[in-house]
Amino acid sequence: MTRSTGGSTLVLDTISFLARFGLAAVWLYSGWVKITDPLATKQSVNAYKLFSPDMVNFIGTALPPVEIALGVMLAIGLLLRLTGAVSAVIFLGFIAGIASAWARGLTIDCGCFGTGGDNPNVTGWTYATEILRDLLFVAMAWWTAWRPFNRFAFPPGKK
Repeated sequence: MTRSTGGSTLVLDTISFLARFGLAAVWLYSGWVKITDPLATKQSVNAYKLFSPDMVNFIGTALPPVEIALGVMLAIGLLLRLTGAVSAVIFLGFIAGIASAWARGLTIDCGCFGTGGDNPNVTGWTYATEILRDLLFVAMAWWTAWRPFNRFAFPPGKK
């Protein structure tokens, strides 16, 4: 086993810091935008044409507080490994939804950071950039689960 040098530890800690707090900011912003307009959030979920009306209502209602909770947990450092893993799974679900919409020829905004739904200006490039963005978020979540930044964590010393 090799020992990390001070410089490589600093780099790894910096990546961990950016992954944890960047992901917290993404979740907090995304959840806040959705929770302040619940009707638009449900319309965004419905636009994917994947779920029954009851599931659309459930997802549209449950997703914003879950996103905010994940953001708060990351910000305060609570259960970082678990929160990172759950975040990665949710982002993979978002990627599957976007890919499904693209494959079925739907032209919808993802609704990831606000109002989504039908939009004739959406192109394959739009979907590709949304998927790439979410892959970045998956990488940040995976990194947080693998190597959490424990400084400023609650309770102290917990992962």
